[in-house]
Amino acid sequence: MPIRISDDLPAADILRSENIFTMSETRASLQNIRPLRVLILNLMPKKIETETQIMRLLSNTPLQVDVELIRVDARASRNTPKEHLDKFYSDFDRVKNQKWDGFVITGAPLGQLPFEDVYYWEKFIEIVEWSRHNVTSTLFLCWAAQAALTYLYGLKKETRGDKLSGIYLHRTHHHHHPLVRGFDDEFWAPLSRFAEFNSEVVSENSDLIIFADAPDAGIYLAASPDCRQVYVTGHPEYDAETLNNEYLRDSQEGLTPKQPVNYYPDNDLNKTPRAIWRSHGNLLYSNWLNYCVYQVTPYDLADLI
Repeated sequence: MPIRISDDLPAADILRSENIFTMSETRASLQNIRPLRVLILNLMPKKIETETQIMRLLSNTPLQVDVELIRVDARASRNTPKEHLDKFYSDFDRVKNQKWDGFVITGAPLGQLPFEDVYYWEKFIEIVEWSRHNVTSTLFLCWAAQAALTYLYGLKKETRGDKLSGIYLHRTHHHHHPLVRGFDDEFWAPLSRFAEFNSEVVSENSDLIIFADAPDAGIYLAASPDCRQVYVTGHPEYDAETLNNEYLRDSQEGLTPKQPVNYYPDNDLNKTPRAIWRSHGNLLYSNWLNYCVYQVTPYDLADLI
């Protein structure tokens, strides 16, 4: 089944060119079925790129998904045209009186900034608290995962001295749980963060189920026992060239970043990176939408508690 998006959203043409199953609002309105209502809070600077990446993953299921994009406020963006934001993004206040099947909160390039110094930290807390009672399941990505763990569990922010950047091999746990159904024993996933997610610390201080981790990178996938909150500390949505673009950006800004590990063929910066994480990224989103959202969400969202 398709993902339902605005007829003229820029992502629509990109996804159609990749033969991704999309459906225009016009066509979807003629179908007598209820799509899943999924909200995306996009905190990344390059919003068009991020929304396209996430919608690509949301589209690869038998479910029709009705997506709405939101932002924390109406501040101008240096990387996204104002016209795009005004046309396709809503402010949180416009959607907070509604119920939603699923909610995706993206990462943000704020890894070395204390949470209290993030200008929208209070708004983020408001949104997370709201999601606990108005969303069937919320998927927190990267920075949003650490921020939510800090607020919901009081887990202290742990910042590494060096950035984890590259493709890391992770181990799967609890193989029979629906969230990791079909996962290989080990799988690759992109990471791009300063945050530290220590398995022992999280296990000792929370009731979270840890579904995947790596010896050199910590937790990758975890969730509350009821899967109403799911935490992904990496970026399964990344394109093949995204880490390369981040590396070049940081280099141009004089940050002397380390070369992303396990990323460039033969560790040669001149060779084109290849994506080796797409299958598990698609499977993760498919399992989340099916088992954490579709199978448990009420048909009438007004019944959600």
